[in-house]
Amino acid sequence: MATFSAQDCLQSLMESDEDNNSSCPDTDEELEEERQHYELRIDPAEDLTDDDDDDAEHKAPTPPQVATEKPCRTRRKSGTRAPLLFATKKPSRIHTPASQASRHPPWKTETAPDEAPPVSRFQPARPPGVQLNSADNHTPLDLFKLYVTRDAVNTLCENTNKQAAKAQAKGSKYTWTDVGVEEFYRYIGLLFYMAMVKLHDVRDYWRQNSIFSCPFPATIISRDRYRAISWNVHMSDPDKDQENDRRRGTPQYDQLFRLRPFMDTIQHACKTFFHPRRNISVDERMVAWKANSGMTQYIKAKPIKWGFKLFVLCDSSTGYTVDFSVYPGKNNFQIGQGYDTVMSLVNRDYLGSGYHVYMDNFYTSPKLFRDLLALNIGACGTYRDHRKDCPRTESNALTQKSPRGSIRWIRDGPLVFVKWVDTKVVAVCSTIHAAFAGDTAERRVKQDGVWISKDLPCPSPIIHYNKHMGGVDLSDQLIQYYTAQHKTMKWYRKLFLHFLDIAAINAYLLHKELSSLGQQEAMTHKAFQEALTAQLCGVSQKVPRKQATYHHVPVPTAKQTVNVGKRATVGRKKCVLCKMCTPWECKVCDVPLCLQLTRNCFATWHQRL
Repeated sequence: MATFSAQDCLQSLMESDEDNNSSCPDTDEELEEERQHYELRIDPAEDLTDDDDDDAEHKAPTPPQVATEKPCRTRRKSGTRAPLLFATKKPSRIHTPASQASRHPPWKTETAPDEAPPVSRFQPARPPGVQLNSADNHTPLDLFKLYVTRDAVNTLCENTNKQAAKAQAKGSKYTWTDVGVEEFYRYIGLLFYMAMVKLHDVRDYWRQNSIFSCPFPATIISRDRYRAISWNVHMSDPDKDQENDRRRGTPQYDQLFRLRPFMDTIQHACKTFFHPRRNISVDERMVAWKANSGMTQYIKAKPIKWGFKLFVLCDSSTGYTVDFSVYPGKNNFQIGQGYDTVMSLVNRDYLGSGYHVYMDNFYTSPKLFRDLLALNIGACGTYRDHRKDCPRTESNALTQKSPRGSIRWIRDGPLVFVKWVDTKVVAVCSTIHAAFAGDTAERRVKQDGVWISKDLPCPSPIIHYNKHMGGVDLSDQLIQYYTAQHKTMKWYRKLFLHFLDIAAINAYLLHKELSSLGQQEAMTHKAFQEALTAQLCGVSQKVPRKQATYHHVPVPTAKQTVNVGKRATVGRKKCVLCKMCTPWECKVCDVPLCLQLTRNCFATWHQRL
């Protein structure tokens, strides 16, 4: 529906009067009097837009009309000059609307007092920490099977066998026998072994007769069997996949259907065996993938720029992955992607109340923070200036010449908006903290041509944001040390490997929590991963000592004259261990060794091999 401004109505009224009176005012005084007459008839501030527009509340405010001098042609008497009327012209979009700018008061400095909102009472649904009996002894395999349960592996085996049967029916040339639960656990253990021992190609793990040979994988599973399982790993029922694919393009189509069974198991276990402490964080995580799958995303600021995007909720103190969701690559959100994501992950029914959630500027909005506060959950995060209801006033704002450490803030009810000059301007919004509580941050600044360390005033929200925002980054760091990721042709198998990484890292963090209670000895991340790999493969982590084979047999020494004291002994050599003369030597090692009832250097030597 077309809309008309007050100036448009003013112009139309003047033109209609011109049709009734063919004359125009002759003097400037008459022109000014007529212009004021029309301005009194129509209020320029009156809203003439359609009030029935459903999207009116979501539209950006219309910039004010700016008057610019532009001559307009009008009918006039003969011999008189044409009067100049004022036409309207829309300003540039970079101008801040007057209604938005005047909504917030001027920016305040750190010298102005500010009080933090009342601290919400922390009432978690369960005692924070690990939800296991600390008196029990939990091996790495026991902790891992909390996430990858036997029932989940049994489902994986059934779906994998169905997928292999379909491939065989289509003419696949490799041989196949149904995989069982124990064999699938060994397959997972071999995936973690390859994460610990990096080789260029999968086939290199089964290469023989080379100094670069790796003998262990061949003792667990053959190369062809490993590759056949990798080609057919399937998390959902292949028959139901076809039913879901036929719904493509309809609201009933589920783009994550191939992930659901195993993903739901991992999500449920993550929330069951650990309850987060008060400070939690929400952020994105990328799983590398560049092929076009309809779900591939690009995030410039991430180390992994192309791949699948996951929204992750982590405990800030440990990096434990509490919950996650895979972004399907289509915008079907009700209010907004950031708003709906945070509200779905920060579930009060599971978490409880009184939590403090930290997020970056992708999620932060005043509406989200107010709705979280209504659930008795505080929030803190960086924000973008153009977001709706964020302050845009320029009164006493920071400028490009503001010195490092300058602070400006505005409080809007429970929300405080803070800006701070570091190497660039940082903007943070919070419902938890006061604007400035006397905190400082050490920075290196250049003074009189010399770099010195200096304590700069720092807003409280920024101090706590830097302290508690890194939960997801800590989890990503732990995953990347020994990730099971490798090349694969199917997108859902890429995410299957990532789910295994989440299970392994969360199991290690549970081990650390149990060890901190003093019930068992703590292991490093590497030691835990090695123990988990050995237990999944069903072998001992320690290799038995190499025994002497039948090739190492004693033979008479070559005839040689050896001076022993003052006499010469023929056909003997000095033992390499005891230095006594002996007529024996090893056939393979070609070294003289004693072989007597009281002195068996031959056996001692070969035990060291």
